[in-house]
Amino acid sequence: MPTTTITIRTDPELAEKIAAIAKATDRSRNWVIEQALKQYVETQMWQIEGIKTAIASLDSGEGIAHEQVMVEANSLLDQLDDTP
Repeated sequence: MPTTTITIRTDPELAEKIAAIAKATDRSRNWVIEQALKQYVETQMWQIEGIKTAIASLDSGEGIAHEQVMVEANSLLDQLDDTP
């Protein structure tokens, strides 16, 4: 699989932690950084897609109005306040 080079600048403390992980896992620093980037990118893409889906749902008239959610949330909080 073809690869590309990306250069980053980071603080020495983070670089030391990456090196320590690489040594402890008997992997290269590149491998450690690539795994971290993959996890970060996967999480960000999942969140972005979820937000897009939610916005599309709201734009099509689905969902619950903010005001209704607040009324229900306040009602639940009031019930908690009434609990001995």
